[in-house]
Amino acid sequence: MTPQEYVEEVLALVERVPPGRVTTYGAIADALAETSGRASARLVGTIMARHGGGVPWHRVVNSAGRLPPGHEERARTLLRAEGCPLRGDGVDMAAAAWYP
Repeated sequence: MTPQEYVEEVLALVERVPPGRVTTYGAIADALAETSGRASARLVGTIMARHGGGVPWHRVVNSAGRLPPGHEERARTLLRAEGCPLRGDGVDMAAAAWYP
């Protein structure tokens, strides 16, 4: 899989996350690891930062449920509008996690 194909696969997976649910950078990396040969949550984060504006980027959080850095308030607003279960500083992962 080429780097551009990997970017496209990451974004396609993010588009599948249902409203009101979230997934993690690591879950995306794990889901694509076998077919891509890549398994880096950091790479997924970089892809989201560079190319994620056209997909529901707010539905991708870190494994602790922390919202995307620098976009916390906007993400919280979007997730709240979708009915996503939130907690003090992020998402209630026990209730909202979606795994591809």
